[in-house]
Amino acid sequence: MGRGRAGQAKSRGAGIRRFFSWKKLLGTFFMLCLLAMGAFYVVYLLVPVPDANAQATMQSNVYKYSDGRLLGRTGKVNREIVGLEKIPRDVQYAFVAAENKTFFQDSGVDIKGTARGALNTLTGKGKQGGSTITQQYVKNYYLDQDRTVTRKLKELVISLKVDQRMEKSEILAGYLNTSYYGRGAYGIQAAAQAYYGVDAGKLTVAQGAYLASVLQAPSQYDWTFASATGRGLVTDRWNYVLDNMVEEGWLGASERAAQKFPVPRAPKPAPGMEGTNGYLIEAANQELMRRGVPEEQLKAGGWTITLTIDSKRQKELVAAVDHQLEEKLDRKGDAADATVQAGATSVDPRTGHVVALYGGIGATEHWLSNATRRDYQPASTFKPVVLASALENEARTQDGRRIGLGTVYDGTSKRPVEGSDTPFAPENEDNRSYGPVTVQKATNSSINSVYAQMIVDVGPKEVKKTALDLGMKDGEGFVEQPAMSLGTMGASPWDMAGVYASFAHHGKKVTPTIVKSAEHKDRTAEPVEPVGEQVISREAADTVTKAMTGVVSSGSGVNAAGNYAAAGKTGTSENNRSAWFVGYTPELVTAVGLFGEKPDGTGQTTLTDTINPGRANGGGVPAKIWHEYTTGALDGGSDARFDLDVADSVPSDPLPARTPEATPTPTGEPTEDEPTQKPTPQDPSPADPSTPTQKPTPPRPPVTPTLPTGEPTDGGPGGDTGDPGEPDEPGTGDLKPPQP
Repeated sequence: MGRGRAGQAKSRGAGIRRFFSWKKLLGTFFMLCLLAMGAFYVVYLLVPVPDANAQATMQSNVYKYSDGRLLGRTGKVNREIVGLEKIPRDVQYAFVAAENKTFFQDSGVDIKGTARGALNTLTGKGKQGGSTITQQYVKNYYLDQDRTVTRKLKELVISLKVDQRMEKSEILAGYLNTSYYGRGAYGIQAAAQAYYGVDAGKLTVAQGAYLASVLQAPSQYDWTFASATGRGLVTDRWNYVLDNMVEEGWLGASERAAQKFPVPRAPKPAPGMEGTNGYLIEAANQELMRRGVPEEQLKAGGWTITLTIDSKRQKELVAAVDHQLEEKLDRKGDAADATVQAGATSVDPRTGHVVALYGGIGATEHWLSNATRRDYQPASTFKPVVLASALENEARTQDGRRIGLGTVYDGTSKRPVEGSDTPFAPENEDNRSYGPVTVQKATNSSINSVYAQMIVDVGPKEVKKTALDLGMKDGEGFVEQPAMSLGTMGASPWDMAGVYASFAHHGKKVTPTIVKSAEHKDRTAEPVEPVGEQVISREAADTVTKAMTGVVSSGSGVNAAGNYAAAGKTGTSENNRSAWFVGYTPELVTAVGLFGEKPDGTGQTTLTDTINPGRANGGGVPAKIWHEYTTGALDGGSDARFDLDVADSVPSDPLPARTPEATPTPTGEPTEDEPTQKPTPQDPSPADPSTPTQKPTPPRPPVTPTLPTGEPTDGGPGGDTGDPGEPDEPGTGDLKPPQP
């Protein structure tokens, strides 16, 4: 019985082996291969080489204001076809070394690379890889940029046919002339002009290697706009290209060793980008690329892009800058005046929509947008972030007192911070010593010594986390040290408008957006939600708002007061290189910055003795621009009030009134030392000639002053002047000053 069952099992095993014998498996494999080859051959016969799409079908992009009115058009193709004989041989080899070292020997396709690319496309792992120069030329010249398996199969078939019908030199010339290099440049001639200001025939091997490198990621690798990471990546690829040239025998080792990285020149505006509208269009383009629209697709045209920009408010912002700044400058006749740059971003905090933006005097005159640049310090406009972090983390002073608007600190100038491993003794504006002051008074007058101690009490690491949560961007200058309290990192008006919009939206993160919709016949850009999650508590955000109402009503920002409820903060950075006012009403958040830039754009310089004698300051021109714009944008004013859920003020013992004392330096000017040893002086400026008698001060309930009084300042040497002799009290928050 047992032997019978064993025999049956043995018989079944033998039958399975006969069915799956290695001969049958091998035969099946060959049969499948033949079928695949036959199918490919059929596809090969059926897929013709199409007519060139070239860029003959390229269209303009149409940009509109939020109400549908036309803002501008772009889309003129920047290309000039050049023959291969006009391109230096070393430059030709650089592109082959970068993209396809076997180009001169292969059949035009890379089967493994294509299979890998198709698999990546099917599995959603991103862009295809491994294409030959022939395949890339076919994609650019005959097909499109769609990432589909069908398009990849067509690319493979057409590439084989093109390689059979065309000389390698023709293919290489076509590739160089159809590729997109960034900066609106299609083809190597336009790229040579855009990056180096020369014709393609004058390119050096180093410059050719850079252009070959930038092809991989034009927006990421453009040296002018690249992050530190992007610059590192393109430098590595540039070295990779040159090393490959040596390996292939196209460049001598000694010549390779002599090459230096060829930093490209700053870009010029693309056609259609003239005037202030160019900044709006570029900001929209940059946002669409962040949303995932490839730059080459955007530059190819055919998009209808509606911005969030309000045409009326945009005009009001430009007019305010012109009236308060540009009309007072002589840019052509005065070298100092030519250094002043202004930037501003205005956001509706309820929606996150950018309703107005000022990038500079014009995109043709100054291509880099002052509204989005991050190379200047925000200075004391960062102090509200320190306060927000203290409130959010329920931080306590060194002697255990909970931090709130009523918490008393020592406002003595050059007072060494306590509890920090990093020594720091910041100097107040004009070296004034205030003695005991509340946090509210320290905010009104932007007292450096108080906020330097506060950031130590909270912890620089926690403050930085709060800043990033609110929308600030990390960078090389964002160092977790006490000097961070003075805003020593880099930030743009766009960034600071987002941070303050988050305060205005009761602690929910607001990420400014300028694109309302973007449509193309083949696709639409995915929408974004500008208002995000709660990043700090409503109580913390609203308490910061209340603190900043005091800055406008009785502090360094009185020039911003108007027929509306307002909160804000002034700021002026190290060596008077930037001056800021960032503020908001319940309906509108606006960040205004002045930046000192050398006329040739090569670096920063002081604003001192430019727009006014002595130092510029955040409570001066920036606050006046803010006031004029906000008044116009709100049609003369607003009855809206801040709806605040404010933390209970921390009680403190009454303190005797005291007049601030100033200890002048031997030279009569405050010192400017490094933040790690002394403060990075913030908000240097002279007394602004405008006094509160020229700007209305909001009515406030009577208060008996129990704390020091004196001239409100903006925290740094020579800081913004405010309303001398006003009582020290928390801001009223919802009070509305009388109409001027």
